Amino acid sequence: MAGNETLSARNRNSADEFYTALRDVEAELRHYRDQLRGKVVFCNCDDPYESNFFKYFAMNFNHLDLKKLIATSYAGSPITGEQLPLFELEGLRHTRPIRKVFKVEITEVPDRNDDGAIDLLDIEDLLRHDGNVVTPLQGDGDFASPECVALLDEADVVVTNPPWSLIKPFITLLAEHETQFLVLGDQNFITYREIFEQILANNLWFGYNNGGTKWFRVPEDYEIKTESRKKIVDGVKYFSMGRAYWFTNLDTTKRHDELPLYKRYSPEEYPTYTNYPAIEVSRVTEIPFDYDGEMGVPITFLDKYNPDQFEIIGNSKWLGRPIADFAKKGTYEQGGMRFYIPTGDGTHRRLYERIVIKRIGAAS
Repeated sequence: MAGNETLSARNRNSADEFYTALRDVEAELRHYRDQLRGKVVFCNCDDPYESNFFKYFAMNFNHLDLKKLIATSYAGSPITGEQLPLFELEGLRHTRPIRKVFKVEITEVPDRNDDGAIDLLDIEDLLRHDGNVVTPLQGDGDFASPECVALLDEADVVVTNPPWSLIKPFITLLAEHETQFLVLGDQNFITYREIFEQILANNLWFGYNNGGTKWFRVPEDYEIKTESRKKIVDGVKYFSMGRAYWFTNLDTTKRHDELPLYKRYSPEEYPTYTNYPAIEVSRVTEIPFDYDGEMGVPITFLDKYNPDQFEIIGNSKWLGRPIADFAKKGTYEQGGMRFYIPTGDGTHRRLYERIVIKRIGAAS
C-alpha cells in the first residue's frame, strides 16, 4: 500500500518525470525478445499516451507474440497529455479519456486500417474505439495501490522507467511478488541497501545498454543547470544523463561472459584498506588473476559481473556487519562509511563506493 509519505515524495520530485527515448527502449528490449514471448507485460508507471515503453510493446505486440499488455497512468504526473502526446504523426489527433487515471489492457492488435502493417494508426484506432481497452482506475494509479498490485500479480514481466525517488519501495514490491522486471534507473541505486541485497541474493543485475549519454524528455519547468546537458528540439526540452542503467532479473548473455584477467598481484600496486582486510583495485580491468582474498572494486564492476567467475561479498557501506571506525578526526578524512587507504604521511584517503568481491575457486 502506498502511504502519504510515498505519494508526497513522488509529487515533490520532478526528476521522476523523465520520459525515455524510444531508441533507448528499442536498443535494450531487442535482447529479450525470446524471454517476452507469450508473456503478460505490465508497464506500471506509464501513461500510454505518453510512454515510449507502451508505444514499443503496442507496435510490437504481434511480433513479440505477447499474451497481454497492461499500462497504468498516475494522477500525480505533471505531464498529462498536452506536452508528450504518444501520437505525433502529422495530422493525427487523438482523444484522451476524460478521466486521466486509467489502465489500458490489450490482448490483440489487429490491422484495423488494412494497410498490411501494425503501426501507430492501428494503436490509435484501437484506443479510441474499443471500449474494453481503456478503463478508469478507482484510485490514483500509484504502482503500490491495491488496483496496480492486483495487476502486478497478473503480470509476468514489468518493464518501465519507474519514479526514481521511489526506487527502493518499487524494487522491494517486485521482489516480494517475485515478478520479472526490466527497469531503468540511476547507476548509484546499487549503493542502496534494498537494491544491493537483491544483488547479493543474485536476484538483480544490470542489462545491456548501460551508461553513455541518454536523452530524456522532461517537463518544460524542469531546471537544468548545466547547459551541455540540455537541448530543446521543436519546443520540447531534453535532459542528458550518463548514469542511466538497466536493472533486471531477466537473464542476459553478457553476465555469462568471463572477464579477462591479466594483472599479477603485488602489495605495492594493490594496497590493503586501513579499515577492512581487502585490497584496493581501482580499475575493473586490473583485477589480479592470482589474488585469492577479498578485493574492493568500483561499482562499475557490476556491468561486467559474472556470477560463475566472482562472488560478491558486500560493499563499503554494508558488509553484513559493522566496519571499523573510519572517520577519526585528524586520522581519517571525514565523510562517513567508506574504505580508506594510507597515504604515506600518516593520514588516510577516503575512497568512492566499492564492491567487495572474491574470485570463484580462490583458495581459502
